[in-house]
Amino acid sequence: MKNSKTDFEDLGVKDYKEVWDYQEKLFSEVVDVKLYNRDHKDAEKEITSHLLFVEHPHVYTLGKSGVQNNLLINDQFLKQINATFYKINRGGDITYHGPGQLVGYPIFDLEDMDLQIKSYIHNLEEAIIEAIAEYGIKGERLDGATGVWLDTKVPGKARKISAIGVKASRYVSMHGFALNINTDLTYFNHINPCGFVDKGVTSMQKELGKELDMEEVKSLLLKKISKIFQLKLS
Repeated sequence: MKNSKTDFEDLGVKDYKEVWDYQEKLFSEVVDVKLYNRDHKDAEKEITSHLLFVEHPHVYTLGKSGVQNNLLINDQFLKQINATFYKINRGGDITYHGPGQLVGYPIFDLEDMDLQIKSYIHNLEEAIIEAIAEYGIKGERLDGATGVWLDTKVPGKARKISAIGVKASRYVSMHGFALNINTDLTYFNHINPCGFVDKGVTSMQKELGKELDMEEVKSLLLKKISKIFQLKLS
């Protein structure tokens, strides 16, 4: 890896569209510097990657390869449960974000990190698997699906604890992961999560039978991501 640094920001609780717009801004800035550097080899600018942590108010997002029928409710019901809905430009199908769920948006220069998309997603999964292992939860990968799962080998028991949906252009990533910590899982009843009709979702709170300290989980996951991606945080 080269010498680029990564700016980390914890945005607290923030509207989905507001953060999506912010991601697009940071993404464009990174791409612009990369394009400049290709034309100015003798005067290259430093590229700064970004990592955002955030919680969103209740929202459903549908990826570009998703099927809207996987949202099982209409606009009126969305209003009743105080939720919004967006079609977005990441990969994957439909998912839910809400309070008690940690969402991470890495805007990384994957070229600088010498990563392909597949290895980038693998690293994200690994960071989450290592983090939840500290709480005694055994995260796994599921063949043919992204994210972190539990009990993948037990018939009828596979359930997702963390969803991953990313976009990359010019080897710069955006969107990212969502880890269910103290998430209200009833909101998943209104969708086929990630397009699956036969697999459930879970949270750290549900698995452990107690509410977790969000700041503690954030801090631990940040350390795992920093270690695995060898980030120089600023």
